[in-house]
Amino acid sequence: MLFNHLSGAQIRPAAGLFPAFPAEESFNPVHLSRMDRQDGSHEKAHGDSIIAAADGLRPAAVRTGSLSRAQLLRVDMQNDSTGAGQTQDQVRFVTVDENHDGQRLDNFLQLHLRGVPKSRIYRMIRKGEVRVNKKRAGPELKISEGDLVRIPPARVKESNVVIPSANLESVKGLRDAIVYETDSLVIINKPAGLAAHGGSGVSFGAVEAMRSLYGEHGYLELVHRIDRETSGCLMFAKKRSALRSLQQQFRERTVHKQYLALVRGEWSNRVKFVDAPLVKNIIESGERMVKVDEVNGAPSRTEFRIIRKYGPATLVEASPRTGRTHQIRVHCQFMTHPIAGDAKYGDRHFDEEMKKLGLRRMFLHAFRIQFEDPDTEREVTVEAPLPPELQTVLDQLGGEE
Repeated sequence: MLFNHLSGAQIRPAAGLFPAFPAEESFNPVHLSRMDRQDGSHEKAHGDSIIAAADGLRPAAVRTGSLSRAQLLRVDMQNDSTGAGQTQDQVRFVTVDENHDGQRLDNFLQLHLRGVPKSRIYRMIRKGEVRVNKKRAGPELKISEGDLVRIPPARVKESNVVIPSANLESVKGLRDAIVYETDSLVIINKPAGLAAHGGSGVSFGAVEAMRSLYGEHGYLELVHRIDRETSGCLMFAKKRSALRSLQQQFRERTVHKQYLALVRGEWSNRVKFVDAPLVKNIIESGERMVKVDEVNGAPSRTEFRIIRKYGPATLVEASPRTGRTHQIRVHCQFMTHPIAGDAKYGDRHFDEEMKKLGLRRMFLHAFRIQFEDPDTEREVTVEAPLPPELQTVLDQLGGEE
């Protein structure tokens, strides 16, 4: 059972959460099996009521009565769904809602002018095309709830990022992937192959899919990212106040994440952590690669714990203490124990052997995240079940011992 840190009681794990791992000598891969869901609901943080994944997000009513033309152009922020790839050919008036109270004006404009270069946005501000309550304002101005912001027309850069249909199977499937939800945030068990967000040739990612599920008028922002090839816990904020709190926790490194990785060979019992500076490189093909560089690399630390040793591989728990790109993957490669199925940093021969056991993706899963609830300020631990395709590989390995 997952311990509810908010109430001091145990709660039923959502969507098949598995318990904390036992000591290495008593570990059994059956502990990673997905538990059957007993109902289709998701528990709130307080554990005393149930909320549905798509409920409670409705656009504000619009009254047209005797409004003037200028007033008719006014829209509440939560009702504004203009996205990248569109041409905004008329002035808009946006009323600041509670989710954007205290936000800098330039950041607020970037949300409403997605695809418009920052230089153009700052030029709009300098020329007085942007007004707050009919007055000029600087980019650093902290806007307040109820402020009226004038946004001038702008040509939006074309983008292939879209909000997908909520009827797509890949989108509908995320409803069952929700493992934790409160009024302020939602966490899903992201499937491998789905990017955290759209862009760079990806038409949509998890955040666009979730916005489709919740309706385009609800506030939903990505709190952090995990690699496209990685599955597991991915968090979204449903309020800007929650986004600020959670991102501050990430900056202060008080959020703790644990991953499961199946690596080549026998991991040494003496290796408890890897301290190896990392640097990003762009190779000739344009592909982004990360490598260990003792001179130019940024400090990077990952802690490791052995879960179980198999014949040709070891299942480890990896806990990154810094948040570098591809950190766990590169640290495993650096220790000569690349992750199974890692097309970028892995070992081809090892991957071929794992394919014989049914592995068709990288074996890296973000199974646990610990953070402070933005509303209650109490510690919360959320776990995501190991996907069946990875559990199958462990079962096959276990049968070989």
